[in-house]
Order: sequence, then C-alpha cells, then structure tokens
Amino acid sequence: MQAWQITNPGATPVLAEIEPPIPVKGEIVVRVEAVGLNFADMLAIQGKYQVRHPFPYIPGMELSGVVEASGPDTTGPAPGTRVLATCPAGALARRIALSAHRVSVVPDGMGFEEAAGFPIAYGTSHLALTHKARLQPGETLFVTGAAGGVGLTAVEIGKRLGARVIASARGVDRLDVARRAGADVLIDSEAPGLKEALRAEGGVDVVYDAVGGPAFDEALRACKPDGRLLAIGFASGVVPQVPANLLLVKNLTVSGLWYGGYETHAPDLVAASMTELLRWRAEGLIHPHVSHILPFEAFPEGLALLRDRKATGKVVIRVGQAP
Repeated sequence: MQAWQITNPGATPVLAEIEPPIPVKGEIVVRVEAVGLNFADMLAIQGKYQVRHPFPYIPGMELSGVVEASGPDTTGPAPGTRVLATCPAGALARRIALSAHRVSVVPDGMGFEEAAGFPIAYGTSHLALTHKARLQPGETLFVTGAAGGVGLTAVEIGKRLGARVIASARGVDRLDVARRAGADVLIDSEAPGLKEALRAEGGVDVVYDAVGGPAFDEALRACKPDGRLLAIGFASGVVPQVPANLLLVKNLTVSGLWYGGYETHAPDLVAASMTELLRWRAEGLIHPHVSHILPFEAFPEGLALLRDRKATGKVVIRVGQAP
C-alpha cells in the first residue's frame, strides 16, 4: 500500500510502497479516508518534537476512516464503522493499525474531512480550558494565534463556556475568521502595544497561548490577579521564560498542556472530553473550520501551507474517496 515516509530529520517526504498492517490483540485496522495536519507534524519531521520517531517513519497524528478488521480478542467498533482517531504517527497511509481505545465513532452528518481535523485541535482546547484553566462564564479569555488550528477552537470553546474572548491574529482576513468563530475583541498580532491593549480591555483572566515569544510575556503582564496562563505551543519558535516574581505578586498560574501526554496517562479523561465535543458537534454547538482539503499526493503542499501561515483552521489531506 502507499504511505508517506520521512527518511531522515528534515528530509523531503517520500511516497513509498509498504506492506499493509496486520492487527494484533487490542488493535483495529482503519482504511484511512482523511488526515488532519498539525504544526506538530512539522516539528516531528525535523526531529524537534517531544516524541522522537525512529526514521524512517510515517507522519500524521489524526485521521478519519472506516474500520476494516480487528485483532484477536479485541473489543472495538465493528467493521464498516466510520471513526476518527489520533495516533503518535502513521496516519498518512492508506491503512493504519490503531489501539482500539484511540478511536471514536464519527457522528452522522460529519464528513471524513471535517472529522480528520477534529480530535487534536478541539481536544487540546477543551482540556486546556475546562480541565486546566477551569474557565468560568463571564471571565475574559485571550487567545494568541486565534485563526490557527488550535487557536480557532479555543475561541469557539471559550465562547461556548461563556467567556468574553479577545483574539489575536495576523491581518484583517485572519482576524475575520476569529470573529466569525465568536471572538468579541480583535487585536492584530503585528500591532505594537499588546500589553496596553489588553489592559485597556480590563485585563485577562485566562491566556491561551500557542505562539510563544513576546506575546506570552505581554499577556502575562496584562493578567488580572489569579490569572491562569496556558502554554499550548511555540509556533513563533521562541519558548517564553516566566519571571517567577510576577507569578508571586499577582498569584498567577502557568500550566502546560500536551494532548499526547494525556492520551497516554489519562485516557479516560481524553475519552470523556471527546464524547462531550462530539455531542456538541452533533447538536450544532461547534462548527469546525477546514480551510484547505488537498489530495493524498499533495501532502508536501499541505505542510507548506502550515509553514507559511497560509491556512486558517485545519489543513486536511484526503486519502481515500469520501462518499
């Protein structure tokens, strides 16, 4: 079968022929229909992600598809079931063997492309805002990178939880995407004076930061007493250094959230979160945004869209033929 492979750190992806997977106990085989791309895929390809894959490896961390087979003594969705799933790697192949606990049934009315880009971005923001920050109705949430994959879901979930949302993104077009997701206040990330702009809005209760760099420091200084800051990622390439004296004098809390870590050490928490998110989607309470759908052969072009900041929401690779 066909699969994309990365042969060495930073190497150009290669479309290769490999043997199809055979499920062992606890696994199911999914015929992949679509794959969601993430900033983490770029880091992993460069060998800079927190999980280091032995090369060569197959990239791709989230997918949708159809169950084809189960391993011996495995309880999971029956063959023919439409599912979405996450995985450490391996999604960019025609088929994948997955631990059965990693899959969720796709609700009626949700297409494969939408489902493929759903679990990581929404799962990250939901756990960050509910489990970590415990965002409350009426609080002010500030989201950096608010038109990107995870940032846009944070805007949407923040509004769903009853917060007033301040969104930061680059340029009018990207800010408009955040506005349509529910942002109440828009700030161009290229404009100076972020700290002053946030203070003029009354300060911030919760910061959701997937960008890092100077924006984190300015948002930290605009936090209200007892503010909570969420370190989600460092798309700017600059990891912030937190001055502990500011944490002390304003009683601030800084928390990190890596979704993959929760999948490993708290799978029941992840499953409950995904159940609620899929219920919200089935009830029309959240509206996933996919800006680009590309064919399987165009995976490198999809990475370039993420690298060059030309996408909003999710970039999805269509692997099979969706009905």
